[in-house]
Amino acid sequence: MNTAPSALPESAGVAAPGYNAAPRPFYWSVRRELWENRSIYIAPLIVAVVVLFGFLISTGGLPDRRRTVLLLDPATAHAAIEMPYNVAAIMLIFTAFIVGVFYCLDALHGERRDRSILFWKSLPVSDLTTLLSKATIPLVVLPMVTFAIIVATQVVMLLWTSVLLIAHGMSPASTWTNFSLFQQSLILLYGLVAIALWHAPIYGWALLVSGWARRATFLWAVVPFLAIGFFEKISFGTSHFAALVKDRVFGFAPHAFAFEMHRSAAIDSLVQLTPGRYLSTPGLWLGLIFAAVFVAAAIRLRRYRGPI
Repeated sequence: MNTAPSALPESAGVAAPGYNAAPRPFYWSVRRELWENRSIYIAPLIVAVVVLFGFLISTGGLPDRRRTVLLLDPATAHAAIEMPYNVAAIMLIFTAFIVGVFYCLDALHGERRDRSILFWKSLPVSDLTTLLSKATIPLVVLPMVTFAIIVATQVVMLLWTSVLLIAHGMSPASTWTNFSLFQQSLILLYGLVAIALWHAPIYGWALLVSGWARRATFLWAVVPFLAIGFFEKISFGTSHFAALVKDRVFGFAPHAFAFEMHRSAAIDSLVQLTPGRYLSTPGLWLGLIFAAVFVAAAIRLRRYRGPI
């Protein structure tokens, strides 16, 4: 007697006849970058642990210092209480930038060096998809990872400070009122997006060098800019190129934030965010155009570049 074959359980991992799962090459390309480059999240985590350890040591005598700080004028007290949290965020943002640059410098060079490029090119994944997945890491994934780690670090700092103050008979309200975690998280998210877009040509240049250089990618990425800067200074006595490079690294802040609305350099109010001014800055769009050109050139290089 003929019987119909029993249905395969989903856990068997066998697709039903006629079922075609979408391959999602871009998604898996990004996942592959995360699998192969664990420093993307391990390096910020290590820095966060170091920051927390240093903060833990610095809280010795915190209750006495807090009593002294609260006797100062409100603006000075606010800046003093908020400072450790801002320092932690700055250190982790700087770490993310360094990780992003070195990741891009090795993104294509590493494939060519260990000859895995021969394997990855054999897969049905285009060079465009591969390069866009690599560019997504410093522009999207790394800022998201950094945001999560910074917020988690600041939460631990807030909780430890609160416990310490309560243990000494003081109210933790002085910390929570001077450092609004929700508001600072919104400012942080906006700042990370602004930084990533402003640094896009730096990451694009690093990807291009990674696909072109046979060795010493860091030197090939940095030396041309140093040579041009020295040549201009020696020949004409000016430093316009050096100022241009400096602006590309640090110049996002005056456009993305309104520092003139506050007496200090700290950003502690949503009113100080100026996304309209930032998005209308010609330097932002010029940088994004250069980033697109660099990535396009890197795509073409990967198409014809073989292993080292």
